[in-house]
Amino acid sequence: MDVLRLDNISKSYGRVKALQGVSLSVPEGTVFGILGPNGSGKTTLLSIILDVLSADNGSYQWFGQLPSKFQRQQIGSLLETPNFYHYLSAVNNLKITQSISGRGNRSDIERTLQAVNLHERRNSRFSTYSLGMKQRLAIAAALLGAPRVLVLDEPTNGLDPVGIAEIRELIKTLNKQGHTIIMASHLLDEVEKVCTHVAILKTGNMIATGPVEEVLADEDLIEISAGDNLQLQTLLQSYPGITSYRPEGKLLVLHCEKGTADPEGINRYCFENGILLQHLAIRKKRLETRFFELTSN
Repeated sequence: MDVLRLDNISKSYGRVKALQGVSLSVPEGTVFGILGPNGSGKTTLLSIILDVLSADNGSYQWFGQLPSKFQRQQIGSLLETPNFYHYLSAVNNLKITQSISGRGNRSDIERTLQAVNLHERRNSRFSTYSLGMKQRLAIAAALLGAPRVLVLDEPTNGLDPVGIAEIRELIKTLNKQGHTIIMASHLLDEVEKVCTHVAILKTGNMIATGPVEEVLADEDLIEISAGDNLQLQTLLQSYPGITSYRPEGKLLVLHCEKGTADPEGINRYCFENGILLQHLAIRKKRLETRFFELTSN
């Protein structure tokens, strides 16, 4: 089941076309990354699905139905840096958030603080929190009312490496607990480590969307090495399916057409021709490489 479906969404600000006919589907139970450089339309897209902005054209559905107040209660969001009171504790800040949103109850506040690992600091003033703790409290606010879906805009933006790691692990944990998570980010490494699915935007256009593995893989890469890599390279020139190869340190990296990599066959072929391999592994093309390939065209 798809929790969200967008059909041909467009949005312009005067002459600037922020989104141009964007369509995508977010499967339930996924961590779905909206990836793109600044100005690609990520925040505009999230603002539309959260009913903060209206699309010029197109439509979207939550849980297979047109948006409604009831469905909105099933969606927790962090679209901007929340306005917490610096002199209040986490508990009292969430009480205010709760009174405004009408979501959850007192026990819900305790539950969300435990979920984001802030329960022991629940009575500490917000001003004493690190940046990572402040961001976790913002996610706790989004979790009030036990929403099925979390929508997060740049959840690791501005954090140090420790804070980024904390939010990354929190997102993984929340997903395992049953939350579908939609997150916009320009941090390619974080999307690669956290997301199961990804959509890549460029100047308002959808460049690619689908499971991370499928979006990444436009070809198969195989790492290989032997005692004599020059001899190995000569041998593999006649092996079918290898489109190109390149030396990389002590390794030889083979490029194969997508879906054709056959490491077992290569190992057998080398052995039958008197070469014992010291290393053989399939390598995934990093999202960063694939992202720049897609967006530079």
